[in-house]
Amino acid sequence: MLNTSLSFKRPEADLSGLELLAAKYPNVDAAIAEVARLAAVQTLPKGAVHVISDIHGEDKKLQHVINNASGTLRPLVEEMFSGRMDADELAEFLKLTFYPAEVTERLRHTLKSPEEVKTYAARMLKSQLELLRHLVSNFSLRLASNLFPREYSELLLEMLHSPSTDRGPEFVGAMLDELVRRGRALHLIHLIGRLIRNLAVDELIIGGDCWDRGPRGDRVVDYSRRQPNVEFIWGNHDALWLGASLGNEALICTVLRVSLRYRRIGQLDEGYSVPLTPLEHLARTVYADDPATFFMPKREGMRPNEVVARMQKAAAVMQFKLEGQLIQRNPQWGLDHRRLLHRIDYRRGTIEIDGNTYELRDNLFPTVDPENPYELTSEESDCLARLKHSFLDSQKLQEQMRFMVGHGSMYLRRDECLIFHGCVPVDADGSFLPLMVDGQPLAGRQLFEGIEKVVRRAVEKSAQEDLDFLWYLWSGPRSPLFGKDRIATLERDFIADKKPHRETKDPYFSLIHETEFCDKVLAEFGMETEGGLIVNGHVPVKVEEGESPLKRSGKAITIDGAFSEAYGDYGYTLVLEPNRIVLAEHHHFESVDAAIRDGIDIVPSVQEIRVFDQPRCTRDTERGQRIRYRIEMLERLIEAYQTNRLHEHATSSSL
Repeated sequence: MLNTSLSFKRPEADLSGLELLAAKYPNVDAAIAEVARLAAVQTLPKGAVHVISDIHGEDKKLQHVINNASGTLRPLVEEMFSGRMDADELAEFLKLTFYPAEVTERLRHTLKSPEEVKTYAARMLKSQLELLRHLVSNFSLRLASNLFPREYSELLLEMLHSPSTDRGPEFVGAMLDELVRRGRALHLIHLIGRLIRNLAVDELIIGGDCWDRGPRGDRVVDYSRRQPNVEFIWGNHDALWLGASLGNEALICTVLRVSLRYRRIGQLDEGYSVPLTPLEHLARTVYADDPATFFMPKREGMRPNEVVARMQKAAAVMQFKLEGQLIQRNPQWGLDHRRLLHRIDYRRGTIEIDGNTYELRDNLFPTVDPENPYELTSEESDCLARLKHSFLDSQKLQEQMRFMVGHGSMYLRRDECLIFHGCVPVDADGSFLPLMVDGQPLAGRQLFEGIEKVVRRAVEKSAQEDLDFLWYLWSGPRSPLFGKDRIATLERDFIADKKPHRETKDPYFSLIHETEFCDKVLAEFGMETEGGLIVNGHVPVKVEEGESPLKRSGKAITIDGAFSEAYGDYGYTLVLEPNRIVLAEHHHFESVDAAIRDGIDIVPSVQEIRVFDQPRCTRDTERGQRIRYRIEMLERLIEAYQTNRLHEHATSSSL
């Protein structure tokens, strides 16, 4: 009879945690077996970590970069099969590997008979299984099998062990015959293709800025969510969209303005069910006679350019009003000089900024009352109320934001890399600058961790002060996600003189060229300075001007390679492999159709950043540290069993 009594011999506090562990490992042998397994896992090569930053809505390009594992799958396939496949066969196999769903869907319409399906499946399945065996060998079986499609997990394990001495090709052949007969052979090939991609990248880290500039930020998050192991580091554009999703009115208007400027309207109305009808009505009525010359969108589309320009201007003016209100109720930020609407001389058509007066190139403000410039008109209030309701009511937007926050953070440590989006705010001497967070002046690592608490709290409670703080993260001078003294939107829109357009970067961006400063930042975040590497995005590397992503110090690298077409259409992935760290530089991606039809691939240029004398194993990573903690707990559990402080059981029991 099963003994279901509690295991405690005496009420000792440290036994409570062991009791939970004992439910899974109910006796000494179970615990020892797990310790032995974990010790073996520590010797395996570390998994490949891929870091991609500043995607800015380029969903198609991201999809291909993920599908080809940032260019690392092609050389592996070529190395394994180049001697056995000709050029056409290799191209065919690579298409299937990169786009298994799309390729197999086309094959359903071109392979006319079961015999044709079986011939194709037998040929591809053999190569797929060989590649799969190679990738699985770098994982613990438990971790790898967790990625297997549940319904086909046991079948795949059987296939991976064939052929063998006792199992000839007829073993797999019998499985394939049954799959063909029931119309599931191509489905299995699709699943294996997806599994190969998933095993090629152990962890995907999105280094911030999923939205804006590119067409579909919603699809960027959708595709990222489908990856088996993904983490987000928040960028300032992510804070912008998060704040908008939670009802920050200034950020709602900013999202609208940027989307209209680049005519990326599909992600709003189609992606998030946020119709722009209220804003279009405002533009067609209140702004009907406004040429909005300097607000013309960057691209053509179905709506007339003049209408989109007026919509953008209407959103911009509401943004400036609401930002003025927000700054006024947060005097602790010291940003009163950025409240600009009351600094306009509406009669003369001039504006005063930082003590200088500039002529406005656009002096039409149909909704601004010079006596009370930050107050919304009734038409604006009605428009904004409808738009805000749509943002708050968008189920998809809310789900994506909760996922991004739940799987995200301000910084990550991976191997020897400290990864964050923007900067660590500092003064010219490199001293960490404080920002008031929950009434406390926080700087350096404490600032990053304090911000995380506010972001997570904002999602749960949406208090006004936390929503205001999200606006500061988007564009505040001491925001680690922004790192400039201002965001000069009004100046660029309304002033021809380029002098006030200037946005001064935080000293961090010049100091990371110095070894001593980089060591200071690494040490602040608990990293080893020897061999440590700071990784951030946010500021595009000017590839066309010959700028290098690796700083002169050799200890900092910028991986914002202008992924978006609007920024330059390059893009980087930092790949942390067992024996090296490499930077893959991507270029323009035509389309998924072209990739499948013509075999067009993004073959990146690869630059080695670090090469290690000894390949790193799992024990050298953060996962290895967690395994060591787990082994320590298991050893305590074994000791508790052996000293009879906890009772052993033949099988685990539920409490």
